[in-house]
Amino acid sequence: MPQTRTNKFIRRALCVLFLAPFSISSFAQTLALAEPSTLDEATAAISYNVPHLVFEKNLQPISYSENDSRRALNTLKHDALIQHAALRSEIAFVQDLESSTVLYQKNSDAVRPIASISKLMTALVVAESGLPMDEMLEIIDEDVDRVKYSSSRLSVGSKLSRADMMHLALMSSENRAAHALGRSYPGGLSAFVRAMNDKARALGMRNTRFVEPTGLSSDNVSSPRDLVKLLTATSQHARIQQYTTNDQYSVQPVRGRQLVFNNTNRLVKNANWDIQVSKTGFINEAGECLVMLTKIEDREVAIVLLNSSGRYSRIGDAVRIRDLVEKSNGLAML
Repeated sequence: MPQTRTNKFIRRALCVLFLAPFSISSFAQTLALAEPSTLDEATAAISYNVPHLVFEKNLQPISYSENDSRRALNTLKHDALIQHAALRSEIAFVQDLESSTVLYQKNSDAVRPIASISKLMTALVVAESGLPMDEMLEIIDEDVDRVKYSSSRLSVGSKLSRADMMHLALMSSENRAAHALGRSYPGGLSAFVRAMNDKARALGMRNTRFVEPTGLSSDNVSSPRDLVKLLTATSQHARIQQYTTNDQYSVQPVRGRQLVFNNTNRLVKNANWDIQVSKTGFINEAGECLVMLTKIEDREVAIVLLNSSGRYSRIGDAVRIRDLVEKSNGLAML
């Protein structure tokens, strides 16, 4: 950018900073309108090339340390980055799990249908049930979706181990596999759903309710903060971590041909992502959904995205969030 345009932007930013120090959002908007290169140049100029003075409302000068100046600039620039995020998900929640710091939130108290994210709880109940994972389960007519009439590659009569059923339910969001896991639970499907809700209460998921194990029902609901608790709980199980992050898996049902399944989250195939737990979901009532536990800049971060519009919008939002966290982390180091 030409030097004159940069200087003009800096003068405008300084006017906002000095004449209205209590209007941080105004300066954030100024930064948000800038090109990235201008943003960096302006920050550098304000940080190092001007006296560290601000004025109270009565225009009396007061001293302002360099550390305070940098801290204020970090806040301003962070607010600008938030505006740049422009997420397409109705609900977004990002939390640093080590410090419990909320890094980003949008409609974070909303309770919405969560679609196949429900399968994380299905897997958690199965993983903690003590049931033999090598026991063979059969897909029967009862497992066929009569709610959304979703398709499945597991035909009636297919037999797989409980472990393989869980693998497909988590990695490929296989509804018949998830239903078979619930149906084969001691006491049947109703007992399994009770166990799902009992586990939710035990985890402190106060805004969560399950009515079935697949997520096909819009009555399976939760909140972003509750889903972070679910992500944290599932991350304690190596099997769930593995199954949710495998990019591909092959099975050969008894009396069937070999089938190759792929992960519904394309980010697990991306070497630039370090994902520990992942689950996607979609029904019309829930929109596109994605929850992940991942590492960003050596920080363990939970990402919750609900009701995103557009087939790939949840992936785009996840990428934008990672960029935001990386830039925010850089600010914290200034």
